[in-house]
Amino acid sequence: MPPVRLPSTRLSAALLRATALELVVLAGHALLYPTGITGERHPTAGTATATGTGTATGTGTATGTGTGKATGTATGTAGHPGPARASAPVSTPAPAPASTPAPPLASAPAGTTALPTAHPDRPPVVLLHGFIDNRSVFVLLRRSLARHGWHHLESLNYSPLTCDIRTAAELLGRHVEEICARTGHREVDIVGHSLGGLIARYYVQRLGGDRRIRTLVTLGTPHGGTAVAPLAGAHPIVRQMRSGSGPIEELRLPAPGCRTRFVSFWSELDQVIVPVEAACIDHPDLDVVNVRVTGVGHLALPVHPAVAAGIRRALDAHASAQGPAGAASVA
Repeated sequence: MPPVRLPSTRLSAALLRATALELVVLAGHALLYPTGITGERHPTAGTATATGTGTATGTGTATGTGTGKATGTATGTAGHPGPARASAPVSTPAPAPASTPAPPLASAPAGTTALPTAHPDRPPVVLLHGFIDNRSVFVLLRRSLARHGWHHLESLNYSPLTCDIRTAAELLGRHVEEICARTGHREVDIVGHSLGGLIARYYVQRLGGDRRIRTLVTLGTPHGGTAVAPLAGAHPIVRQMRSGSGPIEELRLPAPGCRTRFVSFWSELDQVIVPVEAACIDHPDLDVVNVRVTGVGHLALPVHPAVAAGIRRALDAHASAQGPAGAASVA
Protein backbone atom coordinates (compact mmCIF):
# COMPACT_ATOMS: atom_id res chain seq x y z
CA MET A 1 0.00 0.00 0.00
CA PRO A 2 1.50 3.38 -1.00
CA PRO A 3 2.15 5.87 1.81
CA VAL A 4 -0.63 8.32 2.66
CA ARG A 5 0.21 11.91 1.78
CA LEU A 6 -2.06 14.89 2.53
CA PRO A 7 -1.42 18.48 1.43
CA SER A 8 0.55 20.23 4.16
CA THR A 9 -2.19 22.76 5.03
CA ARG A 10 -4.88 20.09 5.23
CA LEU A 11 -2.58 17.82 7.20
CA SER A 12 -1.76 20.54 9.72
CA ALA A 13 -5.41 21.42 10.29
CA ALA A 14 -6.48 17.78 10.53
CA LEU A 15 -3.62 16.96 12.87
CA LEU A 16 -4.51 19.90 15.11
CA ARG A 17 -8.13 18.76 15.38
CA ALA A 18 -7.13 15.14 15.94
CA THR A 19 -4.62 16.16 18.63
CA ALA A 20 -7.28 18.20 20.44
CA LEU A 21 -9.61 15.20 20.36
CA GLU A 22 -6.80 12.95 21.61
CA LEU A 23 -6.29 15.23 24.62
CA VAL A 24 -10.01 15.14 25.41
CA VAL A 25 -10.03 11.36 25.16
CA LEU A 26 -6.89 11.09 27.29
CA ALA A 27 -8.39 13.27 30.03
CA GLY A 28 -11.62 11.27 30.05
CA HIS A 29 -9.78 7.98 30.07
CA ALA A 30 -7.59 9.09 32.97
CA LEU A 31 -10.76 9.56 35.02
CA LEU A 32 -12.17 6.17 34.01
CA TYR A 33 -8.91 4.21 34.27
CA PRO A 34 -9.29 3.24 37.96
CA THR A 35 -12.68 1.65 37.21
CA GLY A 36 -11.06 -0.88 34.91
CA ILE A 37 -8.11 -2.00 37.01
CA THR A 38 -9.89 -5.01 38.47
CA GLY A 39 -11.20 -7.80 36.29
CA GLU A 40 -14.88 -7.82 35.47
CA ARG A 41 -17.39 -10.15 37.05
CA HIS A 42 -19.15 -12.33 34.53
CA PRO A 43 -22.90 -11.74 34.17
CA THR A 44 -25.21 -14.65 34.83
CA ALA A 45 -26.72 -16.47 31.88
CA GLY A 46 -29.59 -14.64 30.24
CA THR A 47 -28.60 -11.13 31.31
CA ALA A 48 -26.93 -8.32 29.44
CA THR A 49 -24.83 -5.52 30.85
CA ALA A 50 -23.80 -2.09 29.67
CA THR A 51 -21.33 0.07 31.54
CA GLY A 52 -20.10 3.63 31.41
CA THR A 53 -21.45 7.02 30.56
CA GLY A 54 -20.27 9.91 28.46
CA THR A 55 -20.11 10.98 24.86
CA ALA A 56 -17.40 11.14 22.25
CA THR A 57 -17.12 14.14 19.98
CA GLY A 58 -15.29 14.80 16.77
CA THR A 59 -15.68 14.14 13.09
CA GLY A 60 -14.27 11.35 11.05
CA THR A 61 -14.31 10.04 7.53
CA ALA A 62 -13.16 6.60 6.61
CA THR A 63 -12.54 4.61 3.50
CA GLY A 64 -11.89 0.92 3.35
CA THR A 65 -9.85 -1.23 1.01
CA GLY A 66 -10.00 -4.98 0.87
CA THR A 67 -7.24 -7.37 -0.08
CA GLY A 68 -7.73 -10.31 -2.38
CA LYS A 69 -8.60 -10.77 -6.02
CA ALA A 70 -10.96 -7.81 -6.05
CA THR A 71 -10.45 -4.45 -4.39
CA GLY A 72 -12.47 -1.27 -4.06
CA THR A 73 -13.12 1.74 -1.92
CA ALA A 74 -16.12 3.33 -0.34
CA THR A 75 -16.21 6.66 1.42
CA GLY A 76 -18.48 8.20 4.00
CA THR A 77 -18.46 10.89 6.64
CA ALA A 78 -19.44 10.14 10.21
CA GLY A 79 -23.20 10.29 10.30
CA HIS A 80 -23.41 11.04 6.53
CA PRO A 81 -22.79 7.95 4.39
CA GLY A 82 -21.41 8.68 0.95
CA PRO A 83 -21.81 6.82 -2.33
CA ALA A 84 -19.56 3.87 -2.94
CA ARG A 85 -16.91 4.08 -5.64
CA ALA A 86 -15.33 0.88 -6.89
CA SER A 87 -12.28 0.62 -9.11
CA ALA A 88 -13.04 -3.00 -9.90
CA PRO A 89 -15.91 -5.40 -9.25
CA VAL A 90 -15.91 -6.15 -5.56
CA SER A 91 -17.68 -8.49 -3.25
CA THR A 92 -19.36 -6.17 -0.77
CA PRO A 93 -20.88 -7.70 2.37
CA ALA A 94 -24.64 -7.89 2.06
CA PRO A 95 -26.76 -5.96 4.56
CA ALA A 96 -28.12 -7.76 7.56
CA PRO A 97 -31.31 -9.74 6.84
CA ALA A 98 -34.49 -7.75 7.23
CA SER A 99 -35.65 -10.15 9.90
CA THR A 100 -32.89 -9.19 12.33
CA PRO A 101 -32.72 -5.38 12.63
CA ALA A 102 -31.47 -3.84 15.84
CA PRO A 103 -34.69 -3.35 17.86
CA PRO A 104 -35.49 0.03 19.38
CA LEU A 105 -34.64 0.76 22.97
CA ALA A 106 -37.37 0.19 25.48
CA SER A 107 -38.28 2.92 27.94
CA ALA A 108 -36.37 2.82 31.20
CA PRO A 109 -36.30 4.75 34.45
CA ALA A 110 -34.18 7.88 34.51
CA GLY A 111 -30.50 7.14 34.98
CA THR A 112 -30.70 3.60 33.58
CA THR A 113 -29.98 2.14 30.16
CA ALA A 114 -32.59 -0.02 28.47
CA LEU A 115 -31.16 -2.86 26.41
CA PRO A 116 -32.72 -4.26 23.24
CA THR A 117 -33.45 -7.94 22.93
CA ALA A 118 -30.17 -9.73 22.27
CA HIS A 119 -29.53 -11.48 18.97
CA PRO A 120 -28.98 -15.13 19.98
CA ASP A 121 -26.99 -15.90 16.82
CA ARG A 122 -24.28 -13.36 17.62
CA PRO A 123 -21.23 -14.88 19.30
CA PRO A 124 -19.65 -13.31 22.39
CA VAL A 125 -17.39 -10.30 21.80
CA VAL A 126 -14.10 -10.11 23.69
CA LEU A 127 -12.51 -6.67 24.09
CA LEU A 128 -8.72 -6.60 24.45
CA HIS A 129 -6.95 -3.38 25.46
CA GLY A 130 -3.54 -2.02 24.48
CA PHE A 131 -0.21 -1.46 26.22
CA ILE A 132 -0.35 -0.10 29.82
CA ASP A 133 -4.12 0.14 29.63
CA ASN A 134 -7.15 -1.77 30.91
CA ARG A 135 -10.72 -2.60 30.01
CA SER A 136 -11.96 0.92 30.82
CA VAL A 137 -10.83 2.06 27.36
CA PHE A 138 -13.84 0.22 25.92
CA VAL A 139 -16.55 1.83 28.07
CA LEU A 140 -18.17 3.69 25.18
CA LEU A 141 -17.70 0.93 22.61
CA ARG A 142 -19.15 -1.62 24.98
CA ARG A 143 -22.15 0.57 25.60
CA SER A 144 -22.62 1.06 21.84
CA LEU A 145 -22.56 -2.69 21.19
CA ALA A 146 -24.97 -3.40 24.06
CA ARG A 147 -27.41 -0.77 22.82
CA HIS A 148 -27.44 -2.48 19.41
CA GLY A 149 -28.23 -5.96 20.66
CA TRP A 150 -24.92 -7.61 21.50
CA HIS A 151 -25.57 -9.82 24.51
CA HIS A 152 -22.24 -11.38 25.52
CA LEU A 153 -19.59 -8.66 25.99
CA GLU A 154 -16.45 -9.45 27.95
CA SER A 155 -13.08 -7.84 28.56
CA LEU A 156 -9.73 -9.33 29.40
CA ASN A 157 -7.19 -7.41 31.46
CA TYR A 158 -3.59 -8.47 31.11
CA SER A 159 -0.88 -7.16 33.38
CA PRO A 160 1.24 -4.16 32.27
CA LEU A 161 4.16 -6.29 33.44
CA THR A 162 3.43 -8.83 30.68
CA CYS A 163 6.70 -9.11 28.77
CA ASP A 164 5.87 -11.42 25.90
CA ILE A 165 3.19 -11.35 23.20
CA ARG A 166 3.24 -15.14 23.02
CA THR A 167 2.48 -15.50 26.75
CA ALA A 168 -0.35 -12.99 26.51
CA ALA A 169 -1.76 -14.87 23.50
CA GLU A 170 -1.77 -18.11 25.49
CA LEU A 171 -3.68 -16.34 28.29
CA LEU A 172 -6.16 -15.06 25.73
CA GLY A 173 -6.63 -18.61 24.42
CA ARG A 174 -7.51 -19.90 27.89
CA HIS A 175 -9.92 -17.00 28.37
CA VAL A 176 -11.64 -17.74 25.05
CA GLU A 177 -12.03 -21.42 25.92
CA GLU A 178 -13.60 -20.48 29.25
CA ILE A 179 -16.05 -18.13 27.53
CA CYS A 180 -17.07 -20.79 25.01
CA ALA A 181 -17.62 -23.34 27.79
CA ARG A 182 -19.64 -20.88 29.86
CA THR A 183 -21.82 -19.48 27.08
CA GLY A 184 -22.23 -22.55 24.91
CA HIS A 185 -20.89 -20.76 21.80
CA ARG A 186 -18.35 -22.44 19.55
CA GLU A 187 -16.81 -19.15 18.40
CA VAL A 188 -16.22 -15.62 19.64
CA ASP A 189 -15.37 -12.29 18.02
CA ILE A 190 -12.51 -10.12 19.27
CA VAL A 191 -11.97 -6.36 19.13
CA GLY A 192 -8.38 -5.46 20.01
CA HIS A 193 -6.91 -1.99 20.40
CA SER A 194 -3.23 -1.46 19.55
CA LEU A 195 -1.15 -4.18 21.24
CA GLY A 196 -4.36 -6.06 22.07
CA GLY A 197 -4.98 -6.62 18.37
CA LEU A 198 -1.46 -7.95 17.91
CA ILE A 199 -1.88 -10.40 20.80
CA ALA A 200 -5.17 -11.62 19.34
CA ARG A 201 -3.69 -12.01 15.86
CA TYR A 202 -0.81 -14.06 17.26
CA TYR A 203 -3.33 -16.32 19.00
CA VAL A 204 -5.27 -16.76 15.76
CA GLN A 205 -2.33 -17.41 13.43
CA ARG A 206 0.22 -19.15 15.64
CA LEU A 207 -1.75 -20.90 18.39
CA GLY A 208 -4.68 -22.32 16.44
CA GLY A 209 -7.10 -19.64 17.54
CA ASP A 210 -8.75 -19.51 14.11
CA ARG A 211 -10.95 -22.41 15.17
CA ARG A 212 -12.45 -20.20 17.89
CA ILE A 213 -12.22 -16.64 16.52
CA ARG A 214 -14.82 -15.83 13.88
CA THR A 215 -13.89 -12.17 13.30
CA LEU A 216 -10.91 -10.23 14.64
CA VAL A 217 -11.26 -6.45 14.53
CA THR A 218 -8.10 -4.47 15.26
CA LEU A 219 -7.85 -0.74 16.00
CA GLY A 220 -4.51 0.97 15.43
CA THR A 221 -2.57 -2.29 15.77
CA PRO A 222 1.11 -2.35 14.65
CA HIS A 223 0.77 -5.37 12.37
CA GLY A 224 3.94 -4.38 10.52
CA GLY A 225 5.70 -3.05 13.61
CA THR A 226 6.10 0.54 14.77
CA ALA A 227 9.17 2.74 15.08
CA VAL A 228 7.67 5.18 17.59
CA ALA A 229 9.06 5.95 21.07
CA PRO A 230 12.56 4.42 20.86
CA LEU A 231 13.16 5.12 24.56
CA ALA A 232 10.22 2.88 25.45
CA GLY A 233 12.20 -0.05 24.04
CA ALA A 234 13.37 -0.82 27.56
CA HIS A 235 10.11 -2.75 27.97
CA PRO A 236 10.40 -6.20 26.29
CA ILE A 237 6.89 -6.16 24.86
CA VAL A 238 7.52 -2.76 23.26
CA ARG A 239 10.56 -4.21 21.53
CA GLN A 240 8.31 -6.99 20.24
CA MET A 241 6.11 -4.36 18.59
CA ARG A 242 9.04 -3.18 16.46
CA SER A 243 9.42 -4.17 12.84
CA GLY A 244 11.65 -7.22 12.54
CA SER A 245 10.92 -8.58 16.03
CA GLY A 246 10.33 -12.29 16.53
CA PRO A 247 6.52 -12.14 16.88
CA ILE A 248 6.12 -9.71 13.95
CA GLU A 249 8.19 -11.97 11.71
CA GLU A 250 6.22 -15.04 12.84
CA LEU A 251 3.02 -13.32 11.71
CA ARG A 252 4.51 -13.00 8.23
CA LEU A 253 4.82 -16.79 7.93
CA PRO A 254 2.31 -18.73 5.77
CA ALA A 255 -1.10 -19.28 7.35
CA PRO A 256 -2.92 -21.54 4.88
CA GLY A 257 -6.54 -22.29 5.66
CA CYS A 258 -6.87 -19.62 8.37
CA ARG A 259 -10.61 -19.42 9.10
CA THR A 260 -10.72 -16.06 10.90
CA ARG A 261 -11.85 -12.91 9.10
CA PHE A 262 -9.75 -9.81 9.84
CA VAL A 263 -10.91 -6.18 9.81
CA SER A 264 -8.18 -3.64 10.57
CA PHE A 265 -9.01 0.01 11.27
CA TRP A 266 -6.06 2.33 10.71
CA SER A 267 -5.77 6.11 10.87
CA GLU A 268 -3.63 8.38 8.73
CA LEU A 269 -3.23 10.62 11.82
CA ASP A 270 -2.09 7.85 14.17
CA GLN A 271 1.06 9.15 15.83
CA VAL A 272 1.73 5.88 17.68
CA ILE A 273 1.96 3.65 14.62
CA VAL A 274 4.94 4.72 12.49
CA PRO A 275 4.53 4.48 9.57
CA VAL A 276 0.72 4.63 9.77
CA GLU A 277 0.38 1.97 7.04
CA ALA A 278 1.93 -0.54 9.45
CA ALA A 279 -1.54 -0.80 11.03
CA CYS A 280 -2.78 -2.52 7.86
CA ILE A 281 -2.68 -6.31 7.49
CA ASP A 282 -0.89 -7.47 4.36
CA HIS A 283 -0.85 -11.26 4.17
CA PRO A 284 -1.74 -13.44 1.14
CA ASP A 285 -3.35 -16.20 3.23
CA LEU A 286 -5.70 -14.04 5.30
CA ASP A 287 -9.22 -12.78 4.60
CA VAL A 288 -8.66 -9.08 5.33
CA VAL A 289 -10.45 -5.76 5.05
CA ASN A 290 -8.29 -2.72 5.91
CA VAL A 291 -10.42 0.31 6.83
CA ARG A 292 -8.85 3.75 6.59
CA VAL A 293 -10.07 6.30 9.14
CA THR A 294 -9.37 10.02 8.75
CA GLY A 295 -9.50 12.75 11.36
CA VAL A 296 -9.04 10.37 14.28
CA GLY A 297 -5.89 9.66 16.29
CA HIS A 298 -4.71 6.51 18.04
CA LEU A 299 -6.41 7.02 21.40
CA ALA A 300 -9.74 8.02 19.86
CA LEU A 301 -10.16 4.86 17.79
CA PRO A 302 -11.90 2.83 20.55
CA VAL A 303 -14.28 5.68 21.47
CA HIS A 304 -15.16 7.45 18.23
CA PRO A 305 -18.82 6.88 17.24
CA ALA A 306 -18.01 6.51 13.52
CA VAL A 307 -15.50 3.76 14.28
CA ALA A 308 -17.98 2.09 16.64
CA ALA A 309 -20.54 1.99 13.81
CA GLY A 310 -17.92 0.45 11.54
CA ILE A 311 -17.08 -2.17 14.15
CA ARG A 312 -20.75 -3.12 14.48
CA ARG A 313 -21.02 -3.58 10.73
CA ALA A 314 -17.81 -5.61 10.64
CA LEU A 315 -19.07 -7.97 13.34
CA ASP A 316 -22.42 -8.44 11.60
CA ALA A 317 -20.94 -8.82 8.10
CA HIS A 318 -19.11 -12.10 8.66
CA ALA A 319 -21.97 -14.39 7.71
CA SER A 320 -22.42 -12.72 4.33
CA ALA A 321 -18.71 -12.34 3.49
CA GLN A 322 -17.73 -14.99 1.01
CA GLY A 323 -14.61 -15.36 -1.09
CA PRO A 324 -12.12 -12.50 -1.51
CA ALA A 325 -12.50 -9.59 0.87
CA GLY A 326 -14.44 -6.65 -0.50
CA ALA A 327 -14.71 -3.00 0.41
CA ALA A 328 -15.73 -1.55 3.77
CA SER A 329 -16.71 1.87 4.98
CA VAL A 330 -17.32 3.70 8.23
CA ALA A 331 -20.39 5.93 8.15
